[in-house]
Amino acid sequence: MPLAAPVIETRLNGVAPHRQGKVRDIYEAGDHLLLVATDRISAFDYVLGSGIPDKGKVLTQLSAFWFEQTRDIVANHLITTDVSKYPPELRGDADVLAGRSMLVRKTSPIPIECVARGYLSGSGWKDYRVTGTVCGVPLPPGLRESDRLPAPIFTPATKATSGHDVNVSQVEAGRIIGDQLVATLRELTLELYAFGAAHAEAHGIILADTKFEFGLIGDGGVLLIDEVMTPDSSRYWPKDHYTPGGPQPSFDKQYVRDYLEQIKWNKQPPVPSLPDDVVTRTRDKYLEAFRRLTGKEVG
Repeated sequence: MPLAAPVIETRLNGVAPHRQGKVRDIYEAGDHLLLVATDRISAFDYVLGSGIPDKGKVLTQLSAFWFEQTRDIVANHLITTDVSKYPPELRGDADVLAGRSMLVRKTSPIPIECVARGYLSGSGWKDYRVTGTVCGVPLPPGLRESDRLPAPIFTPATKATSGHDVNVSQVEAGRIIGDQLVATLRELTLELYAFGAAHAEAHGIILADTKFEFGLIGDGGVLLIDEVMTPDSSRYWPKDHYTPGGPQPSFDKQYVRDYLEQIKWNKQPPVPSLPDDVVTRTRDKYLEAFRRLTGKEVG
């Protein structure tokens, strides 16, 4: 069967999003926000010319799964994913919104991204090779790429104007948002990671690292926001293929990155589009991760 056309952009009631991220379209909805996960895919900080059908549904429905699973650890901003419970003016676009949108509470987003790492990979591996530390956290000598860490670590990050995530130490994060709030976020981040990693491992998947975002509400309470432990915000590895000492196969954009490296794209505009086989294999990986983590099919 041919794949459904990817949803690359949305217009609700003919109106463009109030804000737009690389993947999400964000609409004001009175006292709430409507987050719509499109099928856009980015690599090397650019949104590519092709979308991945159903990717937005995976991100939304997997986030909703984790929001429900982690309510006992920390409250979150999700109100509902049921379009019939959205404000009346949004329900006319139910065919677009179903399965890929969520109505959420407004918060004041905390300008620190909270990364938990259980394995040595990505920018953490690069940092360790040079300094023997990751974001100022000392690690034992002699670790290999993709090795499991002695214990999970909290490595905050902040966004530079370029849009890149910039790793910072816990001390630097404290200067930005205050030491007490950093301590709270560290505790929540590691508890959420421990929960997610244990669940994933029980389903044959390693959660190598993941990124959380939090927001503040009027009474000073902290809410978990944005997306939670999706293939876009996490490194998921198949447990049965795990071999430390190098990069691991993953449930994310691996096929996309491999293709872009293969064609020697210079990582500058114009952005390339993806061939059908790369789109299909990438979609399959997102769907497989969802299926294994939730025990369900994407709706």
